[in-house]
Order: sequence, then structure tokens, then C-alpha cells
Amino acid sequence: MQSIEVNTHSRNELIDITSEVRKAVRSTGVTDGVLVLYVPHTTAGIVIDEVFDPSVAEDISRTLSRLVPAGAGYSHLEGNADSHIKSSIVGVSHTLIIENGELVLGRWQGILFAEFDGPRRRKVYLKVIKG
Repeated sequence: MQSIEVNTHSRNELIDITSEVRKAVRSTGVTDGVLVLYVPHTTAGIVIDEVFDPSVAEDISRTLSRLVPAGAGYSHLEGNADSHIKSSIVGVSHTLIIENGELVLGRWQGILFAEFDGPRRRKVYLKVIKG
């Protein structure tokens, strides 16, 4: 298992980690298999979506904040209940196909780390399973 570190700079932020994940996959030498991505944090997640236009990530982040606003009278005492809810909606893992040594992603797709309680130093775990 490998991991990559992600340093976030805002409370809510989506960061393109596609190149780091591709590099980690290539370093395994696996040509065909699957990649499991997992975020071990309760206030962050992983999104597969368009990365060509950065406004997509901004729209996702802004919409989630509108749908699940901070300070909306939640019971959780730490003040970050909205972050936990956003993480639950987005999810903390994805499985991707590796073919010919490369990730199989759509033309505009990439991997976005979703921060909902930053800024923080985070980890993403990667497990490559040879197929």
C-alpha cells in the first residue's frame, strides 16, 4: 500500500491529485489491475469528475456548501458537522481500472481530493491490485 499527502489551504476545497496518483500507479509496475483509493478522514473525500475546467471543482464545492451549510444548528459539538455530512455524501473511496500501466479515466476526468474541514495535512491511501 502507498499513500500520498495532500496539503489543503481552505475549509472547503477540491484539489486535483491525478498526476500524483498516476505516478504512484506507474511506480508499482502493474500493467493491468485495479486501484483502490481511500481517504482515512471523516471530513474529506474523493471525487472523480472533470478537471480540465477548474470551475467544475469550484461549482461542486460551492454547491455542497449551499446544500450543507456550516453552522446550521447541528448537534455535533465540534462545529464541523457540515464537513462530516459532505464527506458522507461524496464518499471516501473509489476503485479505478488500470490498463496497459495507466489509469482508465474519461477524457476530461481526474481525481479530486475533497477537503471539507481544512486547512489540514491529509493522506490518501492507494492499493494497487494486479489483475
